[in-house]
Amino acid sequence: MTRRSLFAALAAASLKAQQPEPVPDPAKPRFGSSAPKRDKPMLCMYSGDLAKLHYAQIGDVAAQIGFEGIDLTVMIGGHVDPRITNVDLVRAFESIRGSNLDVPMITTAINTPADATIYPVLYLTAHSQIPLFRLGLWQYGQSKDIRQRLQQVRLELAQILALAQRCGITAMFPNHAGAYVGEAVWDAQIVIGDMDARWIGYMFDPAEATAEGGLGGWEAALRLALPRLRAVSLQDFYWEKSGAEWKIRKCPLGEGMVDWEKFFGLLASSRFTGPVSIATEYAPQNVMGALSKDLEFARKHVDRAWSAKGSESRS
Repeated sequence: MTRRSLFAALAAASLKAQQPEPVPDPAKPRFGSSAPKRDKPMLCMYSGDLAKLHYAQIGDVAAQIGFEGIDLTVMIGGHVDPRITNVDLVRAFESIRGSNLDVPMITTAINTPADATIYPVLYLTAHSQIPLFRLGLWQYGQSKDIRQRLQQVRLELAQILALAQRCGITAMFPNHAGAYVGEAVWDAQIVIGDMDARWIGYMFDPAEATAEGGLGGWEAALRLALPRLRAVSLQDFYWEKSGAEWKIRKCPLGEGMVDWEKFFGLLASSRFTGPVSIATEYAPQNVMGALSKDLEFARKHVDRAWSAKGSESRS
């Protein structure tokens, strides 16, 4: 589908956005009709790591480093501003694919059905054969009644998912340490537990889960997320004392507190083959070198874990 035909389709779709549309067949491939079946995860660069570069440049840079795909930021301050989606979004997809990379997902700040940019973003993304989008964050804020706050988030999410289903794209709920809904995964499970798994799943971050769950909590959170796991975000951290406070200090993969051997082993055992987004949130001086090092670390663990699982299956 050309860019012109996509925009024409979007204009037509906007006129009938309130009308029910047929639900896409979940049995069809979600990464494009010609996408080959994968036997291990796709290692992607989180585009926010190259925030200073134009979207037309990030594909070539990521390909030179060795990434297989891009997790594209579609948010205010990201590589594509959702307020001008019709101008830049499809061009960004075309540019990245022109570098022989895939775009398996986008990262958004979507967390309210009142956002007028949701429909054009999701429509153009889905019709560009991109199956997944990461939701934004919901804060607990000053809510004294946690269950009431979870119910409020559930109602808002249901309205967002109605648009996602109409477009044919699946949302992913991220876990994020701090006062955010989904910080421990069990709370997100209360929100999405009985929702249609075709349209809502998890994007799991082991560092955020370790910060919230400690020694065993992260594993319980991952096991809870696995049946709905659509993508993974990779970063590492350690606790650092600053004055009287303990703070999370982000660091290169393998230099922090995440139990990577166990984490990748659990993923491989579950036969997960979805996208893995690698984020360097520790502000390295040499961004390119840091991206290359983190990618090498992740690829080594993926190759070892999935090869071991394959050997077990053959024995």
